[in-house]
Amino acid sequence: MGTQNIMTQEIRDLLLELEGWGIQNDQLQTDRALKMLNLERETAELIRALLVGWQPRQILEIGTSNGYSTIWLATSLVAEGRVISIERNSAKLALAKANLGRAGVLDRVQLLEGDATDVMAQISGPIDVVFFDADRVSAPDQLPLLLPKLSHRALLLADNALSHPAEIAGYLAAIRERKDFEHFIVPIGKGLSIAHRV
Repeated sequence: MGTQNIMTQEIRDLLLELEGWGIQNDQLQTDRALKMLNLERETAELIRALLVGWQPRQILEIGTSNGYSTIWLATSLVAEGRVISIERNSAKLALAKANLGRAGVLDRVQLLEGDATDVMAQISGPIDVVFFDADRVSAPDQLPLLLPKLSHRALLLADNALSHPAEIAGYLAAIRERKDFEHFIVPIGKGLSIAHRV
């Protein structure tokens, strides 16, 4: 099948630009809602490596921000694949749309605005990969809504598994209770939770 878009040097240059801008922005902003809170580079590279091997057709990203992680996801898809990304902040969503356009991947991304738990009702499966990268606290409530829409080979990823233990505890407990998933945490970046169907 192959990926639809190889990671070109132009996209790598854009990602470096977005990383630098995101770090600078987050240092200046005191309002959490205005921070980009982008993935660490090593976490993004690990996710891409996983996905290129996994060959997902449909990825759901919860928390688009400025589209940094969305670009990594979109360049990891098979040719006919797509990313659905949900963001509640309209200003961030507009920024993401512009950045995805610059990366040349906007045609394989569907951007949805609103509260992720509410928006999930609009999404149809099968979903091969879910990337939880929003408020973390809502993830345990979102998981039961997503389970019927997951493919038989579903992969669930969640960032901040080590950096925000209290906030993500509910999700980690919920996924560990499931006998149909294997789960582990990779100590990279802020901690990446990885769960896959067995």
